[in-house]
Amino acid sequence: MKRFLNRLLPKSWRSDIVTIPVIRLHGTIMAGGGQFRPSLSLASTAGPIEKAFSFEAPAVAISINSPGGSPVQSRLIFRRIRDLATEKNRKVLVFVEDVAASGGYMIAVAGDEIFADPSSIVGSIGVVSASFGFPELMKKIGIERRVHTAGQNKAVLDPFKPEKKEDIERLKALQLEVHETFIDLVKDRRGAKLKDDPDLFTGLFWTGKKGLELGLVDALGDMRSVLKTRFGPKTQLKLITAPRGLFGRFGWFGSSKGGFSAPDIAAAAASGVIDAAEERALWARFGL
Repeated sequence: MKRFLNRLLPKSWRSDIVTIPVIRLHGTIMAGGGQFRPSLSLASTAGPIEKAFSFEAPAVAISINSPGGSPVQSRLIFRRIRDLATEKNRKVLVFVEDVAASGGYMIAVAGDEIFADPSSIVGSIGVVSASFGFPELMKKIGIERRVHTAGQNKAVLDPFKPEKKEDIERLKALQLEVHETFIDLVKDRRGAKLKDDPDLFTGLFWTGKKGLELGLVDALGDMRSVLKTRFGPKTQLKLITAPRGLFGRFGWFGSSKGGFSAPDIAAAAASGVIDAAEERALWARFGL
């Protein structure tokens, strides 16, 4: 409406200031997360994404800095961006900061154009599953593993038992299906821009400069410079964030009932250590 009314004014009266809504999608991608260790998921990003597309603006800018994570959450976020871009008829301009790899790159291809720094990391179009095995440790410390299931495959890939060939084959088949979905999505969005390179979908990753050569990104540049060049020197960037109350979304220290019990705190601490280790491992793959 604001843009429409602006066009009705005499040219000398019209405002030449353009405001571009900006969404920051920074962090690992996984369902859940918490107040003190937030992560990217559809639940955590849907609000800011929808708010950004509600603005009367020629484009929505998205800053991405993510090493990846859940392929499901990555695709859900990608889908929400594209659905709203189509519904609102908005251009989506994506800007990569340190890294847009794996699920981070899956979200990045929601952009009509992707910009990166020459030293950004992009790509890693693949699927990985990592865990630990403890069968020998169990023997050494004298612990007996007792697992009872209904269904012969209910306890596959148990980290406290030796790996079975058939379990690994089943996991590999699942990964291949997810990988194919990822490849199809990238090909659909990037199309003829992609170079015919045998390593493109092997899980390798590259700098933004090399990514430009391969067709993974459209240009090198930073958000502020690109937007001011495209929409004018008076272009303003408006960061869209999720609303938060004085003490966060759930009251004191994240609890809707006024506080955590001792078991809550212990469970949150243990979960936080595991999540932190997983997050650290994702970033470390790219030297970050």
